[in-house]
Amino acid sequence: MKIGMLGTGMVGQILAAKLTELGHDVMIGTRSVVDSKARTGKNNWGQPEFGDWYKEHSHIKLGTFAEAAAHGEWILNGTTGHGTLPALRSAGAALDGKIMIDISNPLDFSKGFPPTLSVSNTDSLGEQIQREFPNAKVVKTLNTVNAYVMVAPKSLGNGDHTLFVCGNDADAKAQVTAFLRREFGWEQIIDMGDITNSRATEGLLPIWIRLMGVFGTPMFSFKVVK
Repeated sequence: MKIGMLGTGMVGQILAAKLTELGHDVMIGTRSVVDSKARTGKNNWGQPEFGDWYKEHSHIKLGTFAEAAAHGEWILNGTTGHGTLPALRSAGAALDGKIMIDISNPLDFSKGFPPTLSVSNTDSLGEQIQREFPNAKVVKTLNTVNAYVMVAPKSLGNGDHTLFVCGNDADAKAQVTAFLRREFGWEQIIDMGDITNSRATEGLLPIWIRLMGVFGTPMFSFKVVK
């Protein structure tokens, strides 16, 4: 499958590498190809900046947000919360009719750490995306786990933990759920309902971030038991 991976951060890097390894034709999208390639060193999380990472992964296609969206049969949005809508606006009509897996979270670091949510309670970033791009089939998922866990759920508790999906298009959710099971090995996936349920899954991030501080690692997940 041709996939447009929007975002050059850790999420974009890990997902693009894994999907390429699985045989998919991936193009990473960025605001500026030149600027992204020029970023070197380590980021705030100790991960390699994109320029250094891309030297080891130059077999993966790289283009603008618009080029990556046009390339993809499906779109994966791994941009940062504040950059999501501008990135998607750059993609424009290339999003129409396509399944978009939205992994973004509306984290606001403007007042330091821990971040707050820039949108919550009565709205969500997932809903904002669906409203602005009504012809895209937005499926919110993967946003409640670390990127390494996204692509290898069995690396944590042998996969005995829970992932959530929500979105307005039932067929798109079914296709995404099947994809996550087949490609990454997810087993426990709960369909939360329509895209308004992004309010709940994005709302898990404040506790997720605090748990990361308690555990000293992002390698954990939630498990729903009933």
